[in-house]
Amino acid sequence: MTSIGHGVREIAEAMATQARKVAFVPMHLFTSEPLEALAEAVAKFAPGDLNRVWFVSGGSEATENAAKLARQYWIERGKPSKSIVMGRWQSFHGNTLGSMAFGGHTIRRRKYVPMFNEGSHLPPMYCYRCHFKQTYPACDTYCADYLERLLRMQGPENVAAFIAEPVVGATMGAVPAVPGYFRRIREICSAHGVLLILDEVMCGMGRTGTLHACEQEGAVPDLLVIAKGLGGGYQPIGAVLAQAHIVEAFQRGSGAFQHGHTYIGHAVACAAALAVQRVIARDHLLDAVRRQGEGLAARLRHALGEHPHVGDLRGRGLFRGIELVADRDTRTPFEPDLRLHARIKAQAMARGLMVYPMGGTIDGQRGDHVLLAPPFIVSDSELDQIVERLTQAIDASLAEWHVGAAR
Repeated sequence: MTSIGHGVREIAEAMATQARKVAFVPMHLFTSEPLEALAEAVAKFAPGDLNRVWFVSGGSEATENAAKLARQYWIERGKPSKSIVMGRWQSFHGNTLGSMAFGGHTIRRRKYVPMFNEGSHLPPMYCYRCHFKQTYPACDTYCADYLERLLRMQGPENVAAFIAEPVVGATMGAVPAVPGYFRRIREICSAHGVLLILDEVMCGMGRTGTLHACEQEGAVPDLLVIAKGLGGGYQPIGAVLAQAHIVEAFQRGSGAFQHGHTYIGHAVACAAALAVQRVIARDHLLDAVRRQGEGLAARLRHALGEHPHVGDLRGRGLFRGIELVADRDTRTPFEPDLRLHARIKAQAMARGLMVYPMGGTIDGQRGDHVLLAPPFIVSDSELDQIVERLTQAIDASLAEWHVGAAR
């Protein structure tokens, strides 16, 4: 995601300066100044004891690395049976085989299921369509408690880690957790000897108003995954942040993590990411995300809050989702064959607005939503344009549907 916008001079200059020195060195043999400076900066502002950093080339590689770190951690601890990484249905953690396996996006994973390792998935935390037919807060976050039941059925002695997005992004449309959900998840993982991995590839690095989305949850994971906003779109880069006890287990054991891609810790990518983080701090862009995020939410409520085909408005900061429904009272989704999300995308693009639409919001087949993630530098007038054009795109797409239905 281009979180700070295109063409920022400081980022281009940082990349060019580094490229004139050294563009790339293999990290298994060498280090570089920007890599070490970026690691120090990322660790400095990480929550809790997440002070060890491992740089990779992007989000899918980062989640895959986190899973491998979790697996090898338990081998180093003398518990080799702990191999399963559990996830949640309707979460997306990447397009590699491993990340699709513990991910729960049925559209992406269905063709490859025979190639996956065994694992279990927790139903998503999805208050608008609660899988347990309960209502918050009377439910007492039963959807989190259900993880404990799954662990008992799977056998915690077989489970290495549980992975989740603090705010579910592409697959469900900016669905945030309710207060207390991740604190309970953290308690359950700790009680059963399971590592907690939080995937903040989409929702992290300032997107929801704090540098790390988990800061708003009051829960610190054992492993934290970041990517998109780290480099602001200027270079491919991701990272896994680990608590000290993870790294110490490796140091006491084999002394090495069994992984490595050619371009991990790429010097120019690290220089770009470091410059992006400095711009975010210098220009107080986290404050801007909180302020403009509230402005975007208010505009969406005003324009679409009573719309007969908008079922839910949700999200945090500049990470907002709009779920479309055929019937607002019953929350009945549109028929998948209509591909309403794709129609809205086309109508929005015709009006000069880029949105992130997705179908299969509910179960991988049914449901439509649109995700909005404008850059941190978005102005008030641009927020007005975004909501105005989105509303027009939704109404134009629904007009097509009504014409088709009339036939």
